[in-house]
Amino acid sequence: MFGFKALWSPYFLLTLTIITVLFYLFTIKFRNIFSDSEPLTKKQGILFFISMVLIYVIKGSPLDVMAHLMFYVHMIQMATLVLVIPPIFIISVPVWVWRRLLSINLIKYLFTFFTKPLIALIVFNGLFSFYHIPMIFDLVMQNIWLHAGYSIVLFIVAIFMWWPLINQLPEHQTLNGLKKVGYLFADGILITPACALIIFADTSLYATYSDPAVWGKVMALCVGPATFNNLNLSGPELFSSMSLVHDQQLGGVLMKVMQEIIYGVILAHVFFEWFRKDQEETNQQSEDLNPSLIK
Repeated sequence: MFGFKALWSPYFLLTLTIITVLFYLFTIKFRNIFSDSEPLTKKQGILFFISMVLIYVIKGSPLDVMAHLMFYVHMIQMATLVLVIPPIFIISVPVWVWRRLLSINLIKYLFTFFTKPLIALIVFNGLFSFYHIPMIFDLVMQNIWLHAGYSIVLFIVAIFMWWPLINQLPEHQTLNGLKKVGYLFADGILITPACALIIFADTSLYATYSDPAVWGKVMALCVGPATFNNLNLSGPELFSSMSLVHDQQLGGVLMKVMQEIIYGVILAHVFFEWFRKDQEETNQQSEDLNPSLIK
């Protein structure tokens, strides 16, 4: 119905393929240029590939078109973009590559400022909530450059938000186990208002999905004006059996559920890592005390 180019975004796929090839060349073939480089591990290689595949699935596959038809698909798309992909991406990039990037003054300044825990939480959740204000959401969705730009900015600030939790650089470990737990709880609380606004609204908030004229403009940008005009579609209700309100509420619920599951997994990882380090420190102290006890 919408055509191969709109459904599968071949140019976007080509771009991600080039990025992936360059990443593997840089981290495998050209790493010997740098004295402090370490081999790309199998785990890192797989995780980077997964992150690129997920970016393509949510932004280049038919799922992206579905996100313009059903709000709940859009929320799955957003949750994947800011909650799933960034931590995978951070872990997949070798430590020595991060150090090289952070040696660039501008990048170092941005990371130093925006990865401060309080600032990272406020900026990420502020931009995420701002995006889902109905007037802002409809404006962004009707402009292809605003949509692409805001998605990129959200992804970047999501990396800043995840950085204090999972980065592997010892010199950037600003949070210990207990502080990481508090950070996660604060993040979960701050993201709740945006979800609650969507879940508990008793009317459709977004003209992108309820106003045929606005929806038509958004879809024309997504699939191309010529393709869309030839289809003579009246509105998104043709593609879903749910009412607009139920579609909207399901989107808010899915976003919150995905957030809770992901944060729960990270929380378990943080807890067990904290427990393991505590046990290692206790064992080390016992070993240090044993010689004096023997004497």
